[in-house]
Amino acid sequence: MSKKVTGKAFDAKIFKRLMSFASDYRSEFLIGTISAILLSGVSVVKPILLQEIVNNYFANKDKEGLLYFSLLMIVFLLLEVLMQFIFIYKVNWLGQHIIKDIRVQLQKHMLHFKMAYFDNSSVGKLVTRLVSDTETIAQFFGQGLFMIVSDLLKMFVVALVMLWMNWKLALIAFIVLPILIYATKLFQIAIKSAFQEVRAQVANLNGFVQERVTGMNIVQLFNREKIEYQNFVKINEKHKKAHIKTVWYYSIFFPIAEILSSIAVGLLVWYGGLDIVNNGATNAGQIIAFIMMSQMLFRPLRQIADKFNTLQMGMVAGDRVFEVLDTQSQIDKTGKVEATHFNGDISFKKVHFSYVKGEEVLKGISFQVKAGETVAIVGATGAGKSTIINLVNRFYEIDKGEICIDNHNINQYTLRSLRNEIAVVLQDVFLFSDTIFKNIILSDTSITLDEVKKAAKEIGIHKFIMSLPDDYNYNVKERGAMLSSGQRQLIAFLRAYVSKPSVLILDEATSSIDSYSEKLIQKATDKITKHQTSIIIAHRL
Repeated sequence: MSKKVTGKAFDAKIFKRLMSFASDYRSEFLIGTISAILLSGVSVVKPILLQEIVNNYFANKDKEGLLYFSLLMIVFLLLEVLMQFIFIYKVNWLGQHIIKDIRVQLQKHMLHFKMAYFDNSSVGKLVTRLVSDTETIAQFFGQGLFMIVSDLLKMFVVALVMLWMNWKLALIAFIVLPILIYATKLFQIAIKSAFQEVRAQVANLNGFVQERVTGMNIVQLFNREKIEYQNFVKINEKHKKAHIKTVWYYSIFFPIAEILSSIAVGLLVWYGGLDIVNNGATNAGQIIAFIMMSQMLFRPLRQIADKFNTLQMGMVAGDRVFEVLDTQSQIDKTGKVEATHFNGDISFKKVHFSYVKGEEVLKGISFQVKAGETVAIVGATGAGKSTIINLVNRFYEIDKGEICIDNHNINQYTLRSLRNEIAVVLQDVFLFSDTIFKNIILSDTSITLDEVKKAAKEIGIHKFIMSLPDDYNYNVKERGAMLSSGQRQLIAFLRAYVSKPSVLILDEATSSIDSYSEKLIQKATDKITKHQTSIIIAHRL
């Protein structure tokens, strides 16, 4: 994954691409923008009203005028609250809808990756891209972009009002602005590098934890608890250091910003007080209003630095997500022939294949399986038996040669229809955390429960399923942990059987099960392989 640090506080290319996802929500985008503009206008009314009250109604002790302007100030306060509510709700609504769209697009893209991509990619890092990084993109919209725009508008309006009210006092307040802007720029560049490191360490941490939790039985079986604990401590330490680096930058910047803001207030009081003493144009109401507006000017600038970091984190996360979206690792889908049902003639013609370039697993293999035949492929571990299955299903692309089914190159078939006609029972059965019934039909609503029960009776495993709590509605939990390996194998066989395939492939389907389950599968194999092309891969003939 990308770990480059651009050194730029803002990446226009990534920003533009992220913004393209907002095009489907133009009305919400517009409402958020309008509310930000109104918010900046309403907020600056308070100091103007306060100046009016101090200058004209405090000194004259005008109770009616004081009540009127106080009520007017409350009205504008309520209006500001309303605008803020609309603004915050809409921009966060927009952010959540956009990341929903990005997640859907990313998941759809990943579902069609070649197996080779997953062979070389950490599951934990991919989960981070799909879940954590996309959530950071939501903050890009909800807490970053729109908040920055709103704060900049507010600062611009406040600066204009200050210049209009008293340009000399305004210039006094603006003296520290160049220093604060320069400090903010340095902070933004430094913090982006730190946040990129944080995201990289989060991905490493997720990947490590996911792999160790999945393989916990191996960890405990080989007494690696202490070793893996020490490895985790090291990774977690790197994660901590990356975060502390961001804390260090924050702890330097915010005190500097606070000191500069206080200096500006002191200068306003000093200059404005001297001007009043010397009978100048300044009055007490203006000084109070300017102190209030200076806070409205400096506080957003401090917050912009923080929100700009959120914006940068969103773009860093967007860069990582787009890197996956831009990955072209899909199987070629130019095939046009729809495979409705295979006769089952399979032929390999001088097929060459390598998982790693230059290291061939299959070196010009040729063989033929006639329709309706049951063919066994027997060989040692690593001989390439399972590779043949992967190639027939087009999980990988061959280097040279040709694979045909019913005299058509498999590349000519649509990928979906090709795989629909081939059922595979693997040695290592994967079951989802769901019911037995749903694990059998795999969301194919055309298969009914009655059909599944009938098929289970035919291959002799109905009694086994009925013996479980909730029978076909029994939840097998993650990876089928509630079932034995033999029971999982029987479920996998039933899954293949109910799909009514044209070609059946068994890959070491009986290598890790008990003798009783093996007899059931052998009985089922005899039934399902009749009048159907079948390939059985085994260590033992």
